Amino acid sequence: MNFTVGFKPLLGDAHSMDNLEKQLICPICLEMFSKPVVILPCQHNLCRKCANDVFQASNPLWQSRGSTTVSSGGRFRCPSCRHEVVLDRHGVYGLQRNLLVENIIDIYKQESSRPLHSKAEQHLMCEEHEEEKINIYCLSCEVPTCSLCKVFGAHKDCEVAPLPTIYKRQKDNSRRQKQLLNQRFESLCAVLEERKGELLQALAREQEEKLQRVRGLIRQYGDHLEASSKLVESAIQSMEEPQMALYLQQAKELINKVGAMSKVELAGRPEPGYESMEQFTVRVEHVAEMLRTIDFQPGASGEEEEVAPDGEEGSAGPEEERPDGP
Repeated sequence: MNFTVGFKPLLGDAHSMDNLEKQLICPICLEMFSKPVVILPCQHNLCRKCANDVFQASNPLWQSRGSTTVSSGGRFRCPSCRHEVVLDRHGVYGLQRNLLVENIIDIYKQESSRPLHSKAEQHLMCEEHEEEKINIYCLSCEVPTCSLCKVFGAHKDCEVAPLPTIYKRQKDNSRRQKQLLNQRFESLCAVLEERKGELLQALAREQEEKLQRVRGLIRQYGDHLEASSKLVESAIQSMEEPQMALYLQQAKELINKVGAMSKVELAGRPEPGYESMEQFTVRVEHVAEMLRTIDFQPGASGEEEEVAPDGEEGSAGPEEERPDGP
């Protein structure tokens, strides 16, 4: 179906408005920014509500703004560039508002609300019927057309629908798929962040255990060294005793202390390589390669298939053979 465009000077304006609208889309809700708009340290913008949702998801223990308990800050990653955003105790309410973007949104909405000749698609004209506008969509041929083509022309036996209905359906479906894709990758990033935190905690626990053992050995050997030093000082002082009876009495006691000191068992020294933490090496090459293979699945729906529980219809019966392994 061929058609012409009337009032062509407006086509450039409509194209510019579409480009402007793309710049005013929030990467979280995939809708136009809702006021107030906050600007992140990385210079990207978010709706305050969307920023608060991401912040709360990354910091579930953070107290709300109305709480009487003074809470510390938190952090989350910018959904556009993955830059880490560190916030103070005010949370997203401490971020600066982007008044320029808010003013641009107001101007855009005013321009978009102008009637009739403000949109180029209202001036699409049928090439076969020059006086008729393109106002319906042929579902059979998948092309826009006019009413006369449906009644008398090439599409008289086809199934049609209002053009705005098809436009809205396809546009909403595209936004929904973008939102689902964004949510899937956000979930994947959240899993990676969670796993990284768990591994860092395991490494920190191992480090603390080793440090505690070394500190214990230092204290034990230090106490033993101090006691030995005092014993040596006592022996030196006894050598200067002029009275023979008193000297012999002190010598016997000193010999007993030396014998007892020599029998004290100290903990063994750490084995060679005790300080090494190489066992916490993480190999991610295979995971990175698997992530690079992520692609769209043709024919796959946006929802996961629901697995029927054991014993219900659709589950394998006890007499059926089940494959071994996961």
